[in-house]
Amino acid sequence: MIRKIFIAALLLAVAFNARAYEERNIIKNAATKDQLKQYLVLDQKWVTYPAYTDRQGWDKIFGDLKDFYIKRGEERLDYQWKVIKATDFFEYERTGDRYIMQNKKEANNSATMDLFMAEMAEGKGRFIDQLINGVFCASEMTSWSHSAHNSRQKSHRALPAYDDLVFDLGVGQMANGYSWIYYFMKDEFDKVDPEISRRLRHELQKKVLDVYLNNDSFDWMARGKKGSMQNNWNPWCNSNALIAFMLLENDRDVLADAVYESMRSVDEFLNYIKSDGACEEGPGYWDAAAGKLCDHLEMLREITGGKVDLFGNKMVKDMGEYIYRSYIGDGWVVNFADANAKGGGNPAFVYRFGKNLGSEGMMHYAGYLSKGSVTPTPSTDLYRFFKALEINDELEAIKPELPREPFTWYPETEFCYLSNEEGLFFAGKGGFNNESHNHNDVGSFILAMDRKPIMVDAGVGTYRRQTFGSQRYTIWTMQSNYHNLPMINGVAQMNGAEYKASDAVAKPGYFSVNIAGAFPKEAKVDRWVRSYQLNGNSLRINDAFALKQTIAPNVVNFLTRGDVKKVSDGKVSISVEGTDALFTYDPRAFSYSIETINIDDPRLSNVWGDKLYRISLTAKKMVKKGNYTFSIQKVK
Repeated sequence: MIRKIFIAALLLAVAFNARAYEERNIIKNAATKDQLKQYLVLDQKWVTYPAYTDRQGWDKIFGDLKDFYIKRGEERLDYQWKVIKATDFFEYERTGDRYIMQNKKEANNSATMDLFMAEMAEGKGRFIDQLINGVFCASEMTSWSHSAHNSRQKSHRALPAYDDLVFDLGVGQMANGYSWIYYFMKDEFDKVDPEISRRLRHELQKKVLDVYLNNDSFDWMARGKKGSMQNNWNPWCNSNALIAFMLLENDRDVLADAVYESMRSVDEFLNYIKSDGACEEGPGYWDAAAGKLCDHLEMLREITGGKVDLFGNKMVKDMGEYIYRSYIGDGWVVNFADANAKGGGNPAFVYRFGKNLGSEGMMHYAGYLSKGSVTPTPSTDLYRFFKALEINDELEAIKPELPREPFTWYPETEFCYLSNEEGLFFAGKGGFNNESHNHNDVGSFILAMDRKPIMVDAGVGTYRRQTFGSQRYTIWTMQSNYHNLPMINGVAQMNGAEYKASDAVAKPGYFSVNIAGAFPKEAKVDRWVRSYQLNGNSLRINDAFALKQTIAPNVVNFLTRGDVKKVSDGKVSISVEGTDALFTYDPRAFSYSIETINIDDPRLSNVWGDKLYRISLTAKKMVKKGNYTFSIQKVK
């Protein structure tokens, strides 16, 4: 079973994509390998933080937050380290639950990072013994990879193989955090027993450095696989590997090999994705895609003494600014694909990224998110944590502001955002049905009023084995008939690179796209142009279609929330947290039904509550050509 799931996931990941691979190589073009070797800053001289023993230096860095981190550490002094059993790994194969194993590992890591940061803040040795317990616990693990990702082993099983180590997101995150612990705490650990730091250094070498340089089998590395599908895994894993090499390796040749390999690999990510700056995985993955690219570029700048600096690149800037352009307001975001509808980015990180780019919009947006108060939380991503401490005072002083663009168009990804002074925010998409973290949603839309989503995209539930396996599109949230889209001749959209939009048109106040190509041949559709017109306090939706033949009535679905009531034939009121909308349709053309979608998945219920609603309008007549018109109006 696990082998079949692995193969299905692999096919999903490497399937032909609907964009042309463009060999931009913007990172490698910044320096040859020989130049890079000369630029490298060795012996960790790039690190600007004081030594552990420099109490005055760390008091300055922590400032008023010093006691906060000490208190967090004190709460961990009696932490009982969790044992990750073999059966915890098996659980992923048996039930699809990845969190039985993952949550235990993350709980141990969280405790370790709190203890480390408390010791860095206080500097009296009070937390060292318990910190050593955390380091030893991590060192004793066969692998740092997640059970859900161990299918990348030759066995394709969930239990890690000691001689076939996987480099996944979990390994990368631990590489980041534990490399910093080794760098700062080696001398203090040696006072207790030199075996502690020797063992940790050995595990970092075996699990991270050796695997990164010597194992070419992971798709995210894109070694010998030009044009292969790349997503957030690429910059996420590469940046974490890079910081480990920067903190641990001082052989110029080996370090040059690792740094240049990271440049080559991340270039494959940038060559694969579209150049317009949109994150097709959604704002929830922006932090791990564009965000980890930012980390990688900043690390490159540091390890080369400023000689390699890509923050002036337009594509990089567009990727950064996507996060505020996709923000609806009050914690809501445009959540196409597997993105959560709540989010918007970490304020400290958004500010730092914006500062690197010179983006005033991002920096003021970070102030809007933080609302003047930010306390960075320790995690295994200690690179970001230390950077957040550096800019904390700047962030608290920045003027909070939510930049609002009336029109944003991403012509390659085919995302269109429209907003107006009446408080309406529209997001529509074209694209194709094999995007990273894809849903079958070509032509769908989201509409918010007064910063509240009215017509919604449900997003994605808790990740399970089925989420990335052959059963992905049996999940209701992935299906087009649970997006704001038609079923044509009773047929829903299909997944695959060949199922795509065409003829997209975007301009201020208007977006249209022909979605006929997103449906299989069984839909018997020649043309279906879905158009959206944002005007004042209303959105007008039109479907102009031509069918080869009629087989079953067309059904047009709309996903909504709040208090939904049919007022009269052709009119439905929707009330969400004090904002009222009126949805209208032609009752002569359609019969109306509404389905209550009860939600018991915590990842979805934490966003939407216990239910959503699907309004289904079924055509009363089957015709080969026609126009359907709908409107959603804000009631003042």
